[in-house]
Amino acid sequence: MPRETLKHQAYNIIKEKIINCEYAPEMVINEELIQKEISVSRTPIRDALSRLEQEGLVKILPKKGIYIPNITLDEINMLYEARHLIEPYSVQHYGNKIPKETYMNYFRQYEAYLNKPSETAYSFEEMDDKFHRIFIDASENSYFLSLYTAIESQIRRTRVLTGIMQKGRLKPTVEEHMTIVKATLKGNWAEAADALRYHLSQSKDIIFDYILQQSN
Repeated sequence: MPRETLKHQAYNIIKEKIINCEYAPEMVINEELIQKEISVSRTPIRDALSRLEQEGLVKILPKKGIYIPNITLDEINMLYEARHLIEPYSVQHYGNKIPKETYMNYFRQYEAYLNKPSETAYSFEEMDDKFHRIFIDASENSYFLSLYTAIESQIRRTRVLTGIMQKGRLKPTVEEHMTIVKATLKGNWAEAADALRYHLSQSKDIIFDYILQQSN
């Protein structure tokens, strides 16, 4: 298999293990463990780890191993500051580039859940990721896309670690998404941006509460 493909494969596997907390926060792993688990040689693994370090998902400690950073209040503050800056802006300025049928599809899915909440937290998470991403993609701004791609993994990791969708947050999240979608269907982009700001603030507060409870 070409080295580039192996590097990409190693990167994706290690990243998913970190996001899903199989490699848990504050855990120290080593190249030998990774090599044994994913059956890839050390060179692609080192390339992958270097990229993951740039994204803040690992810290390479010389002669000690690979440290998986914890998610701190400072990290959450920075994460949500970045989200507050680019997500509502993207909705307000680029939301009109997204086909109305896309919004209608989300409306129907959210309405179906609220009428009969059979959706599991895990199946909703992928839709949640896509919903937030469509506004960034619509901007076609390479800097926005690069920034959001960099923080996307931390968004998913935070959700897994805190169990945010399992702690009574699933239904309110759907309701908040529905409010955003209703504003987009009216073409009221300022209202949609405000609704998204509220949604992000609510999510941040839940995560803060979780971290503070864990530290007590």
